[in-house]
Amino acid sequence: MKKSHIFIIIIIAVAIGIIVSTAGDASTYVNFDQAYEMALAGKQNHIHVVGQLKKDHEGHVVGIEEGADKVSFSFIMVDDNGKEQKVDYNEPMPADMLRSEKVVVVGSYEGDHFKASKIILKCPSKYQEQNVNV
Repeated sequence: MKKSHIFIIIIIAVAIGIIVSTAGDASTYVNFDQAYEMALAGKQNHIHVVGQLKKDHEGHVVGIEEGADKVSFSFIMVDDNGKEQKVDYNEPMPADMLRSEKVVVVGSYEGDHFKASKIILKCPSKYQEQNVNV
């Protein structure tokens, strides 16, 4: 075999190894009931739950509480099935969180609270088409 063929085979093997190792980290969005079942089954981190912040009848976000350390906070999130769950986050509140359309929390259950290690926001209007009157 030529050296170039061996080099190409090694590159392909490395690419396959990278794909296989990252495929195990891939996660789908679940609701809080599924996340709780996953936690009971032994999956203790990297569970992705999608939902919205809890809002009152006027559309104002409710249920946000500042942590004792003045940095962390907790909030109430409603998943796509309508289940409300308290979520704890040990980092400062992300910018534009109160204006977000959808929220994805990544983490796992600790007792009856969901402990988020990461928050991903989907903000409205920024990417929506605007009507222009001429």
